[in-house]
Amino acid sequence: MQAQFGLAHLWQQGDIIIKGVAVLLLAMSLASWMVIIIKALDLRRWAAQARRTEAFWHSADFADGLDKLGSEPGNPFRALAVEGREASAHHHAQPQLHDSLDASDWVTRALRNAIDEATARLQSGLAVLASVGSTAPFIGLFGTVWGIYHALLAISAAGSASIDKVAGPIGEALVMTALGLAVAIPAVLGYNALVRGNKGVVMKLNRFAHDLHAYFVTGARVGAQGAPTKVIAMKKGA
Repeated sequence: MQAQFGLAHLWQQGDIIIKGVAVLLLAMSLASWMVIIIKALDLRRWAAQARRTEAFWHSADFADGLDKLGSEPGNPFRALAVEGREASAHHHAQPQLHDSLDASDWVTRALRNAIDEATARLQSGLAVLASVGSTAPFIGLFGTVWGIYHALLAISAAGSASIDKVAGPIGEALVMTALGLAVAIPAVLGYNALVRGNKGVVMKLNRFAHDLHAYFVTGARVGAQGAPTKVIAMKKGA
């Protein structure tokens, strides 16, 4: 009796629709867990990189500051500093159309572009979690409806609603419902956690960009109280 309600038995007696739904839910689960693990590792790495930004401001010169930010590929804080430096240098290099913008606006534009690129990388993959979290319960519900339909067909063919006639189809229906929820719940929780972590990283990127803007435009970093603080050591590498 226990074997009749096992997953192996349900897989063997399920038709192509039930098997297709189960395979689809399994693929969605694997995709969501891959995104959760990869993005969680990315957030952990970016959080470690964010902690180096304060050491950047205590460097002897700009090149030393870049070294302290780290040389890992895809480091958004290093990319932000390099982009700001190049924008500041390029604005004064030769007369071009962008000369109609002052240095502050030009550096702001470059830093904002770098932040937008980093934000896009942060948010990549979240659409997968959102799609899985919103559709998996309904895909499981489709399997539930299909299992109940088979149960009704079994009752009609047998002329009675004995447990041995409907146990299999009803079991399929319950398993499909459970699978849909088991796939959707981790995806939703992972999505919420990653969005919250992304907001923290973006906040640190904006704060670092604000300090970089003050440095490249005025040669001073805005302090914690909003007052400009001269960065004498950093100006050696400007």
